[in-house]
Amino acid sequence: MGVASRALSLSLSSLCATTTLAAAAKPPLPFLAPAHRGGALPLRFAAAAMSSSSSSRTPAASGDAAPAPPSASSAIDFLTLCHRLKTTKRAGWVRRGVQAPESVADHMYRMGVMALVAADLPGVDRDRCVKMAIVHDIAEAIVGDITPSDGVPKEEKSRREKAALDHMCELLGGGSRAQEIRELWMEYEQNASLEAKVVKDFDKVEMILQALEYEKEQGQDLEEFFQSTAGKFQTDIGKAWAAEIASRRK
Repeated sequence: MGVASRALSLSLSSLCATTTLAAAAKPPLPFLAPAHRGGALPLRFAAAAMSSSSSSRTPAASGDAAPAPPSASSAIDFLTLCHRLKTTKRAGWVRRGVQAPESVADHMYRMGVMALVAADLPGVDRDRCVKMAIVHDIAEAIVGDITPSDGVPKEEKSRREKAALDHMCELLGGGSRAQEIRELWMEYEQNASLEAKVVKDFDKVEMILQALEYEKEQGQDLEEFFQSTAGKFQTDIGKAWAAEIASRRK
Protein backbone atom coordinates (compact mmCIF):
# COMPACT_ATOMS: atom_id res chain seq x y z
CA MET A 1 0.00 0.00 0.00
CA GLY A 2 1.40 3.41 -1.02
CA VAL A 3 1.62 6.47 1.21
CA ALA A 4 -1.47 8.08 -0.37
CA SER A 5 -3.51 4.91 0.05
CA ARG A 6 -2.47 4.55 3.72
CA ALA A 7 -3.45 8.19 4.34
CA LEU A 8 -6.84 7.70 2.72
CA SER A 9 -7.42 4.52 4.72
CA LEU A 10 -6.59 6.31 7.98
CA SER A 11 -8.86 9.24 7.07
CA LEU A 12 -11.76 6.96 6.26
CA SER A 13 -11.37 5.19 9.58
CA SER A 14 -12.25 8.44 11.33
CA LEU A 15 -15.62 8.67 9.59
CA CYS A 16 -17.44 5.99 11.54
CA ALA A 17 -20.34 8.32 12.35
CA THR A 18 -20.82 9.65 8.84
CA THR A 19 -19.86 7.12 6.18
CA THR A 20 -20.65 3.55 5.21
CA LEU A 21 -18.00 1.15 4.03
CA ALA A 22 -18.69 -2.22 2.52
CA ALA A 23 -16.49 -3.98 5.07
CA ALA A 24 -18.04 -2.55 8.22
CA ALA A 25 -21.58 -1.90 9.48
CA LYS A 26 -21.10 1.77 10.29
CA PRO A 27 -23.83 4.45 10.48
CA PRO A 28 -24.88 5.88 7.08
CA LEU A 29 -24.17 9.34 5.82
CA PRO A 30 -26.62 11.51 7.79
CA PHE A 31 -28.19 13.02 4.68
CA LEU A 32 -28.95 9.71 2.94
CA ALA A 33 -32.59 8.87 2.38
CA PRO A 34 -33.68 5.40 3.56
CA ALA A 35 -33.89 4.23 -0.06
CA HIS A 36 -30.17 4.86 -0.50
CA ARG A 37 -28.89 3.49 2.81
CA GLY A 38 -28.82 -0.18 1.88
CA GLY A 39 -25.52 -0.29 0.03
CA ALA A 40 -22.11 1.15 0.66
CA LEU A 41 -20.88 3.98 -1.52
CA PRO A 42 -17.76 3.28 -3.61
CA LEU A 43 -14.51 4.19 -1.89
CA ARG A 44 -14.11 7.49 -3.71
CA PHE A 45 -17.70 8.51 -2.83
CA ALA A 46 -17.12 7.78 0.84
CA ALA A 47 -13.82 9.64 0.81
CA ALA A 48 -15.45 12.71 -0.71
CA ALA A 49 -17.83 12.91 2.26
CA MET A 50 -14.86 13.89 4.44
CA SER A 51 -14.69 17.21 2.66
CA SER A 52 -18.39 18.16 2.57
CA SER A 53 -18.06 20.44 5.57
CA SER A 54 -15.33 22.41 3.83
CA SER A 55 -17.57 23.57 0.98
CA SER A 56 -17.80 27.06 2.43
CA ARG A 57 -14.05 27.65 2.17
CA THR A 58 -12.92 31.08 0.97
CA PRO A 59 -12.66 31.30 -2.85
CA ALA A 60 -9.20 31.64 -4.34
CA ALA A 61 -7.89 35.19 -4.69
CA SER A 62 -8.37 36.77 -8.09
CA GLY A 63 -4.65 36.61 -8.76
CA ASP A 64 -4.48 32.83 -8.31
CA ALA A 65 -4.58 30.39 -11.19
CA ALA A 66 -8.03 29.36 -12.40
CA PRO A 67 -9.34 26.12 -10.83
CA ALA A 68 -8.60 23.05 -12.89
CA PRO A 69 -11.53 21.24 -14.53
CA PRO A 70 -12.54 17.92 -12.97
CA SER A 71 -10.30 14.99 -13.75
CA ALA A 72 -11.65 12.10 -15.80
CA SER A 73 -11.83 10.02 -12.62
CA SER A 74 -13.78 12.68 -10.69
CA ALA A 75 -16.13 13.30 -13.60
CA ILE A 76 -17.00 9.63 -14.01
CA ASP A 77 -17.46 9.17 -10.24
CA PHE A 78 -19.86 12.14 -10.25
CA LEU A 79 -21.77 10.90 -13.30
CA THR A 80 -22.02 7.42 -11.83
CA LEU A 81 -23.68 8.88 -8.74
CA CYS A 82 -26.00 10.91 -11.00
CA HIS A 83 -27.23 7.59 -12.43
CA ARG A 84 -29.44 7.39 -9.35
CA LEU A 85 -31.47 10.28 -10.76
CA LYS A 86 -32.45 7.96 -13.61
CA THR A 87 -33.59 5.19 -11.26
CA THR A 88 -35.23 7.25 -8.48
CA LYS A 89 -38.94 7.49 -9.21
CA ARG A 90 -40.86 10.67 -8.39
CA ALA A 91 -42.47 9.89 -5.06
CA GLY A 92 -45.81 11.63 -5.64
CA TRP A 93 -46.65 9.39 -8.56
CA VAL A 94 -45.52 6.29 -6.70
CA ARG A 95 -47.85 7.10 -3.79
CA ARG A 96 -50.77 7.52 -6.18
CA GLY A 97 -50.12 4.17 -7.78
CA VAL A 98 -49.17 5.56 -11.19
CA GLN A 99 -47.87 2.82 -13.45
CA ALA A 100 -44.26 3.20 -14.66
CA PRO A 101 -43.83 6.61 -13.03
CA GLU A 102 -41.23 9.06 -14.29
CA SER A 103 -37.83 9.38 -12.69
CA VAL A 104 -36.25 12.49 -11.23
CA ALA A 105 -34.04 12.67 -14.33
CA ASP A 106 -37.10 12.51 -16.59
CA HIS A 107 -38.59 15.48 -14.75
CA MET A 108 -35.42 17.57 -14.90
CA TYR A 109 -34.84 16.79 -18.57
CA ARG A 110 -38.21 18.12 -19.68
CA MET A 111 -37.73 21.19 -17.49
CA GLY A 112 -34.48 21.81 -19.36
CA VAL A 113 -36.35 21.52 -22.66
CA MET A 114 -38.95 23.98 -21.36
CA ALA A 115 -36.21 26.51 -20.68
CA LEU A 116 -34.74 25.85 -24.12
CA VAL A 117 -37.96 26.42 -26.08
CA ALA A 118 -39.42 29.26 -24.00
CA ALA A 119 -39.62 32.67 -25.62
CA ASP A 120 -36.95 35.18 -24.69
CA LEU A 121 -37.92 36.98 -21.50
CA PRO A 122 -36.68 40.47 -20.55
CA GLY A 123 -33.79 40.25 -18.10
CA VAL A 124 -33.73 36.43 -18.10
CA ASP A 125 -30.66 34.43 -19.14
CA ARG A 126 -32.13 31.44 -20.97
CA ASP A 127 -28.90 29.42 -20.88
CA ARG A 128 -28.75 29.86 -17.12
CA CYS A 129 -32.33 28.60 -16.87
CA VAL A 130 -31.41 25.46 -18.81
CA LYS A 131 -28.48 24.80 -16.48
CA MET A 132 -30.56 25.49 -13.38
CA ALA A 133 -33.27 23.10 -14.55
CA ILE A 134 -30.84 20.19 -14.84
CA VAL A 135 -29.25 20.97 -11.47
CA HIS A 136 -32.20 21.89 -9.23
CA ASP A 137 -33.03 18.34 -8.06
CA ILE A 138 -29.52 16.89 -8.34
CA ALA A 139 -29.20 16.28 -4.58
CA GLU A 140 -32.02 13.73 -4.89
CA ALA A 141 -29.41 11.33 -6.25
CA ILE A 142 -28.51 10.90 -2.57
CA VAL A 143 -31.47 11.99 -0.42
CA GLY A 144 -34.24 10.75 -2.72
CA ASP A 145 -37.43 12.62 -3.60
CA ILE A 146 -38.60 14.10 -0.29
CA THR A 147 -42.21 15.30 -0.53
CA PRO A 148 -44.57 17.03 1.94
CA SER A 149 -46.18 13.64 2.57
CA ASP A 150 -42.93 12.48 4.19
CA GLY A 151 -43.44 14.89 7.09
CA VAL A 152 -39.87 16.18 6.91
CA PRO A 153 -39.66 19.84 8.06
CA LYS A 154 -38.62 22.26 5.33
CA GLU A 155 -35.45 23.22 7.22
CA GLU A 156 -34.42 19.58 7.64
CA LYS A 157 -35.12 18.83 3.98
CA SER A 158 -32.94 21.78 3.00
CA ARG A 159 -30.16 20.66 5.37
CA ARG A 160 -30.11 17.14 3.94
CA GLU A 161 -30.10 18.36 0.37
CA LYS A 162 -27.37 20.92 1.02
CA ALA A 163 -25.18 18.26 2.64
CA ALA A 164 -25.78 15.95 -0.31
CA LEU A 165 -24.95 18.71 -2.77
CA ASP A 166 -21.71 19.50 -0.94
CA HIS A 167 -20.80 15.81 -1.09
CA MET A 168 -21.45 15.69 -4.84
CA CYS A 169 -19.45 18.84 -5.51
CA GLU A 170 -16.49 17.44 -3.58
CA LEU A 171 -16.85 14.20 -5.50
CA LEU A 172 -16.54 16.24 -8.69
CA GLY A 173 -13.25 17.54 -7.36
CA GLY A 174 -14.26 21.06 -6.41
CA GLY A 175 -13.14 23.69 -8.87
CA SER A 176 -15.13 25.87 -11.22
CA ARG A 177 -17.65 23.28 -12.44
CA ALA A 178 -18.55 22.18 -8.93
CA GLN A 179 -18.83 25.81 -7.85
CA GLU A 180 -21.15 26.57 -10.75
CA ILE A 181 -23.42 23.66 -9.81
CA ARG A 182 -23.46 24.82 -6.18
CA GLU A 183 -24.28 28.41 -7.16
CA LEU A 184 -27.08 27.36 -9.51
CA TRP A 185 -28.60 25.09 -6.87
CA MET A 186 -28.45 27.75 -4.14
CA GLU A 187 -29.88 30.41 -6.44
CA TYR A 188 -32.83 28.11 -7.19
CA GLU A 189 -33.36 27.12 -3.57
CA GLN A 190 -33.37 30.74 -2.43
CA ASN A 191 -35.56 31.90 -5.32
CA ALA A 192 -32.90 34.57 -5.68
CA SER A 193 -33.17 35.65 -9.32
CA LEU A 194 -35.53 36.01 -12.25
CA GLU A 195 -34.06 32.79 -13.63
CA ALA A 196 -34.86 30.96 -10.38
CA LYS A 197 -38.45 32.21 -10.49
CA VAL A 198 -38.86 31.03 -14.07
CA VAL A 199 -37.37 27.61 -13.31
CA LYS A 200 -39.50 27.20 -10.19
CA ASP A 201 -42.53 27.85 -12.37
CA PHE A 202 -41.28 25.28 -14.89
CA ASP A 203 -40.97 22.80 -12.01
CA LYS A 204 -44.69 23.18 -11.31
CA VAL A 205 -45.67 23.33 -14.98
CA GLU A 206 -43.81 20.10 -15.72
CA MET A 207 -45.55 18.38 -12.82
CA ILE A 208 -49.08 19.34 -13.88
CA LEU A 209 -48.34 18.52 -17.52
CA GLN A 210 -47.18 15.08 -16.38
CA ALA A 211 -50.30 14.77 -14.23
CA LEU A 212 -52.48 15.56 -17.26
CA GLU A 213 -50.66 12.93 -19.28
CA TYR A 214 -51.12 10.30 -16.56
CA GLU A 215 -54.82 11.17 -16.27
CA LYS A 216 -55.30 10.63 -20.01
CA GLU A 217 -53.13 7.52 -20.25
CA GLN A 218 -54.18 5.74 -17.06
CA GLY A 219 -57.60 7.14 -16.26
CA GLN A 220 -56.51 8.55 -12.90
CA ASP A 221 -57.87 11.62 -11.14
CA LEU A 222 -54.82 13.64 -10.10
CA GLU A 223 -56.63 16.81 -9.08
CA GLU A 224 -54.49 17.19 -5.96
CA PHE A 225 -51.43 17.99 -8.08
CA PHE A 226 -53.26 20.79 -9.87
CA GLN A 227 -54.58 22.15 -6.58
CA SER A 228 -51.11 22.14 -5.02
CA THR A 229 -49.85 24.57 -7.67
CA ALA A 230 -52.90 26.84 -7.95
CA GLY A 231 -52.04 30.50 -7.42
CA LYS A 232 -48.33 29.78 -6.91
CA PHE A 233 -46.90 30.73 -10.30
CA GLN A 234 -44.56 33.72 -10.17
CA THR A 235 -44.07 34.56 -13.84
CA ASP A 236 -46.24 35.36 -16.83
CA ILE A 237 -44.88 32.41 -18.78
CA GLY A 238 -45.59 30.05 -15.90
CA LYS A 239 -49.15 31.33 -15.60
CA ALA A 240 -49.73 31.14 -19.36
CA TRP A 241 -48.42 27.59 -19.69
CA ALA A 242 -50.36 26.41 -16.63
CA ALA A 243 -53.55 27.93 -18.05
CA GLU A 244 -52.96 26.15 -21.36
CA ILE A 245 -52.54 22.82 -19.55
CA ALA A 246 -55.70 23.43 -17.53
CA SER A 247 -57.65 24.19 -20.72
CA ARG A 248 -56.61 20.82 -22.16
CA ARG A 249 -57.85 19.01 -19.08
CA LYS A 250 -61.49 19.98 -19.64
